[in-house]
Amino acid sequence: MENQKSNSNLKAVIAILAVLLIGSLVYIFKMTSDAKSLQTELTKTSSDKESVMKDLEALKATYDAAIAENTSMSDELIAEREKVVNLMAELKKSKGDAASMAKYKNQYFALENKMKGMMAEIETLKKDNTTLTTQRDSTVMVLGEAKKYNEVLVGQNEELSKTVEIASKLNVSNLKTAAYKLRSSGKQIETEKARKADILKISFRIDENKVAKQGDKVYYVQVIDSKNNVLGEKKTESFGENSLTYSFASTVKYENKSVEVSQDLPGTNFEKGLYFVNVFDKGELVSKSSFSLK
Repeated sequence: MENQKSNSNLKAVIAILAVLLIGSLVYIFKMTSDAKSLQTELTKTSSDKESVMKDLEALKATYDAAIAENTSMSDELIAEREKVVNLMAELKKSKGDAASMAKYKNQYFALENKMKGMMAEIETLKKDNTTLTTQRDSTVMVLGEAKKYNEVLVGQNEELSKTVEIASKLNVSNLKTAAYKLRSSGKQIETEKARKADILKISFRIDENKVAKQGDKVYYVQVIDSKNNVLGEKKTESFGENSLTYSFASTVKYENKSVEVSQDLPGTNFEKGLYFVNVFDKGELVSKSSFSLK
């Protein structure tokens, strides 16, 4: 009877130990499964973090390339790139848990969509710029051709004006000077002696020119004696920055025909030696000669 009781107790102990063993095995299995699940989750989370970081780096590189093109949208591109850089910094500091990764992924997708929209806008701007550049180049070419044509016309007009100006200039020729003594009767006797001379008679011809402008022409005659003195009226006329001291001025009515001009220059005590006679059309010397008195 006592043996039966001992056997019953032993069986009970064995049963309890079996239950505990089974429980331990179940607990160990669960812990192992949980550890594997956690390891898998951690591995997945780390992989997601690296993937999002790579996507953000690619997004930043896209913005860097677009900004380097220096388009009219550069300020907007820089602002969007800063958002990407800030998100990368936040992601780097994060623990990488599932909730955080879901947030970062959503923010990345939003930034990516914004980038795609901006890139599409940039492409449109590029096409518009290409069209405008083509139109501008075409316009520049047309304007360039027009400018060249105008330059040719201006050059031809200038040459024509110069030709007309040269052709319309009056030629002064046959400049002569002689000294005369005046008799009491009024008769003039030519002389070569300075002490006998009372007047100098100066004459010249304005040649015929059919294209010259008609009207009154003023010529300034300058007579310089052997001591470099200007004889006669000694008046001074300014022509631009230059001035001219002359002996007398002669006004001639010109009608495209040859005109003979003659005028007397009275004087006293003429000097011996070489004299110079110059005829000016305004400030331009148009004829000159010389003579001597003994």
